[in-house]
Amino acid sequence: MERISWNEIDFVKVGNATDTIGKTGLTVLRFPDGARGGLHISGGGPAARESGVLDPTTAPTPVNALVLGGGSAFGLCASDGIMQSLEARNIGFPTAYGVVPIVCQSDIYDLSYGNPKARPTVEMARDACERTFTSTEPMSGNVGAGTGATVGKVCGMERAMKGGIGYAAAKLGDLVVGAVVVVNACGNVYDRQGRALGGVMDEGRQHILDACQLIFDQYEGISESKPLLGESVTSRVGNEPLQGSHSQYEAALGMEKGNTTIGAIVTNAAFHKGELTKIAMMATNGYARSIRPVGTLSDGDTIYAFSVTAESEILCGISKPIVGDVNVVGTLAAELMCEAIEDAMRSSKIDNSEFLTNIIDLHEVKI
Repeated sequence: MERISWNEIDFVKVGNATDTIGKTGLTVLRFPDGARGGLHISGGGPAARESGVLDPTTAPTPVNALVLGGGSAFGLCASDGIMQSLEARNIGFPTAYGVVPIVCQSDIYDLSYGNPKARPTVEMARDACERTFTSTEPMSGNVGAGTGATVGKVCGMERAMKGGIGYAAAKLGDLVVGAVVVVNACGNVYDRQGRALGGVMDEGRQHILDACQLIFDQYEGISESKPLLGESVTSRVGNEPLQGSHSQYEAALGMEKGNTTIGAIVTNAAFHKGELTKIAMMATNGYARSIRPVGTLSDGDTIYAFSVTAESEILCGISKPIVGDVNVVGTLAAELMCEAIEDAMRSSKIDNSEFLTNIIDLHEVKI
């Protein structure tokens, strides 16, 4: 297996839009030849658009683009900008009265970092899509959809750390597989050796605590948790429910609902939507290996999988499809997802003072 750069993937074009003031953004993955897709949602609170076209029971309509964005459900309108860009170029599903671009989208909740009223706009999305026709920009860290991503929110934003967007890709002969992920997790994030890359910090923001153990301890009413590095520290546990919370236990445990890790697997092998759904499910193993806890009701964790083989070229005999094995691609997808998560975390590190400057105090914000 050969590790490659995402810049070497020629069947997906990437564009970014970043609001450096409001701390939000979006990332567009455009499929020049269209793509079949599958989807797996393991979290309890996803924000998504056009996910129905990826259901294996629906028609095999080619997807033109995927948007990974911030702004929670507010940001889903950004896809309109992609549709405008593609329609102007006559790209989309052909109908009697014009083409209809097929654009899927998933968003993270980043309203607690930066300006909660800043969301990706139609104009930002249109500009990002336009740039994919002249270049590709798979940039990692605090850019695009990773701009407002954070991790380790079990004890609230004041104890959290910065997350971001990351990439990884590899080749097996002619088979190419890539992974992209926006890490915006409730839990801690680890590398493949089990070392913490980010997560819940102690009150002095010197050490990363074990998020899972902290949840267990808080549930039992224990206030002392051992850090993953350094000496033990004591953390105060709030017992008052958050305003509007449906679960007193969630409030007491600090289980913020503002999370969601979103990602995608892309490959040049030929798969149908049912197989791609399975590949997306297998890629979720990468989340489980790298993020703990993960897939909770406080997360909206989602993974897409896309096969970019141009079916029209195959039918015309222009190209021979690359035959992929679901088990091989799914296994590789999970590995690459772990690598992409590491890339996101290493590329998005900022110092404590910068992070604290951008978090939102709920007592000062009038929603």
